[in-house]
Amino acid sequence: MNHPLLKLQGLTKAYPGVIANDDISLEIGTGEIHALLGENGAGKSTLVKIIYGLVHPDHGKMALKGEIFSPSEPRSARASGVAMVFQHFSLFEALSVGENIALGMENPPKSGALSQKITTVSNAYGLPLDPQRLVGDLSAGERQRVEIIRCLLQDPKLLIMDEPTSVLTPQEVFTLFTTLRKLKSEGTSILYISHKLEEIRELCETASILRGGKKVATCDPREKSARELAEMMVGGTINSAKASSTEIGETILKVSELSLPPQSAFGTSLKSISLNLHKGEVLGIGGVAGNGQDELLACLSGEVLSVHYTILFNGIGIGHLNPNARRALGLLAAPEERLGHAAAPDMNLIQNTMLTAMVRQNLSKNGFLNWAKAKAFAQQIITKFDVRTPSTQSAARSLSGGNLQKFVIGREVLQDPDVFIVNQPTWGVDAAAAASIRQALLDLTAKGAAVVVISQDLDELMEISTRFAVLNNGKLSEAQPMADLSLDEIGLLLGGADAAA
Repeated sequence: MNHPLLKLQGLTKAYPGVIANDDISLEIGTGEIHALLGENGAGKSTLVKIIYGLVHPDHGKMALKGEIFSPSEPRSARASGVAMVFQHFSLFEALSVGENIALGMENPPKSGALSQKITTVSNAYGLPLDPQRLVGDLSAGERQRVEIIRCLLQDPKLLIMDEPTSVLTPQEVFTLFTTLRKLKSEGTSILYISHKLEEIRELCETASILRGGKKVATCDPREKSARELAEMMVGGTINSAKASSTEIGETILKVSELSLPPQSAFGTSLKSISLNLHKGEVLGIGGVAGNGQDELLACLSGEVLSVHYTILFNGIGIGHLNPNARRALGLLAAPEERLGHAAAPDMNLIQNTMLTAMVRQNLSKNGFLNWAKAKAFAQQIITKFDVRTPSTQSAARSLSGGNLQKFVIGREVLQDPDVFIVNQPTWGVDAAAAASIRQALLDLTAKGAAVVVISQDLDELMEISTRFAVLNNGKLSEAQPMADLSLDEIGLLLGGADAAA
């Protein structure tokens, strides 16, 4: 390894009830792509927030290029040459690419000069952008380009990337990796966080592995299998999800010519969507973010109503029914946005359990809420889905993203739905938790339930789907048996290629 660009020594950060980082020391070399691995709650987010100046450590020190490095806020971290691309984009949809990039700069040049610079830099790194386009009109992959170019215009020495490929097609991932290798060749160091271990093996030359807040190993991921890396992360054996031999049954959910105008200025209209969902199957729906996934789930769950006969559940029209009425019948859903949509941030886990389980778990009687019963069900979710939290009284926002995801999925699965519709079921969770969630979905089908999985994770869809369809620009392709499709064919469909072609 080259001489270290960033050196961490004994970093420790504690919160009430948990030590997020426990005496962590590691080095990132100049011009090195360094992976940071760990299961949910291992301490990755806290560590990168310390590096970026969002969190201040209780103990320990950092050195950047041999100099003491102790950023008081992200602005000082950026001034020192540290940039970060977050998993959740921080962009204003109503502003142009150039305006969004200017907002992230301390002293942006005049509009014309900035536009020229954006065009020059984005083309040089193979991530072409039009500075005049509205961000609301961009695909998820193009929005990520905006975030990356905004960082590159600051000439960073260290670029931190958090789950950068979670919303990208295989072709976009290839483009991103080409860009990151170019940056590496120019001497930029990259700290890369991802749960996609095959990507880590392909891209990174060093990996530091965290477990329970401690650094437990450093290795060359190219010399390890994905399973070996995953087992180093969790400290045990990981079993892949296994489908049962359940036979596909009769149609339980039928959608006919479902159309919906955009629900917001930058929403996607649904265009004559039709599908048949059978008992015992997993229907996988792929698509790059922003092609109607949220709108489809909203229509199926009852958040957005339609004509009653556009959606039939066991032959009964339910398009006009609200979510609670559909839940009573056995149709449950879990949206992509876990904090703020699937869970109320400031409510504790018992209260969040009550929000969606009241109907099916009989948590109320004669208008009175049974909080003791809700607490018991919340504890059951925590135990069965290994949700890492101090107690059922913890606020939803206090959980790590992956642990909140496990709670949200567990809350719905344990209500034994007849139909379960989920958007991004394993988004941001570690390998062990992802395997557990996928197995839980397959276990539902073993009981005769039907599952719709809307996901941008192709490996996930290929692993658990019985049939596969693509949502592109609000249109749903005809579902095909997953066994008949190759990864390249799926990638082309996600990018908008004609299914018939």
